[in-house]
Amino acid sequence: MRYYTGVKDLGNLQEAVKEALEIKKNRFAYKHLGENKTLLMVFFNNSLRTRLSTQKAGMNLGMNTIVLDVNQGAWKLETERGVIMDGDKSEHLLEAIPVMSQFCDVIGIRSFATFENKQNDYEETIVNQFIKYSGKPVFSMETATCHPLQAFADLITIEEYKKVKRPKVVLTWAPHCRALPQAVPNSFADFMNEADVDFVITHPEGYELCEKFVRNAKVTYNQDEALAGADFVYAKNWSAYRDPNYGKIISKDPSWTITTEKMALTNNGYFMHCLPVRRGLIVTDDVIEGPNSLVIPEAGNREISAQTVIKRILEDLQ
Repeated sequence: MRYYTGVKDLGNLQEAVKEALEIKKNRFAYKHLGENKTLLMVFFNNSLRTRLSTQKAGMNLGMNTIVLDVNQGAWKLETERGVIMDGDKSEHLLEAIPVMSQFCDVIGIRSFATFENKQNDYEETIVNQFIKYSGKPVFSMETATCHPLQAFADLITIEEYKKVKRPKVVLTWAPHCRALPQAVPNSFADFMNEADVDFVITHPEGYELCEKFVRNAKVTYNQDEALAGADFVYAKNWSAYRDPNYGKIISKDPSWTITTEKMALTNNGYFMHCLPVRRGLIVTDDVIEGPNSLVIPEAGNREISAQTVIKRILEDLQ
């Protein structure tokens, strides 16, 4: 595997999950793959779990790791072609990328949606420039429209905790005070559509996700109906995708917050969230702190999803 930006890059998803669970049993079994190899992690945006888990994954594989915070530890980078660079951006990404690539073997990219131009966001301009100009394997640590390391970790977690062969998994919108990208729900839908689960998406009208990711999932505007009998409840806010409201908040309806009463509708279901989470908006304290909350083991599996992806990339470099 040379690039990782979505579920299709993993090939057989069942085999990928099996491989991940084997890696989890012995995280240092493949240290030889990364010997004398360097992982460069480039962050255009803030991170906690992604930074820690991906760096740890690289170290587990014997790699040297370099972390670059573009907005704090480097020159501000211009990403658009054909501009006169007379503003506050001193270096163009098209020079920066080949310079970065000289100092590493594998590159991870984290770059969020700007909400300034829907087409540019959904064309994944930044990560695709790295793929085109770096000459090195590139993987997504969350981009404008996708977070495939998170979704892979989510699937690993579901596989570990499921009580029935084909669980009902619900992705539910929840209110938030800020406009958030669709990357996490997009990738979660991308993975669940390929997994052996009964997948349902629920959200208020106007919060429909891109059809590319929704595919054949059942979609309902009735949250209670969606939650009925659910084995896993994945709560996440996202801003509007459809024009003319792209990137905007069109509802803060508090009735969509996940509460004990909402979870009572489920099949003693587990609560999931990618973190960070706004308590009282997305979920109440009693749910996220309850015995059916998986947010901590789910976060821990970020190391495993990243390690599986990087391992496959390193194997391709051998």
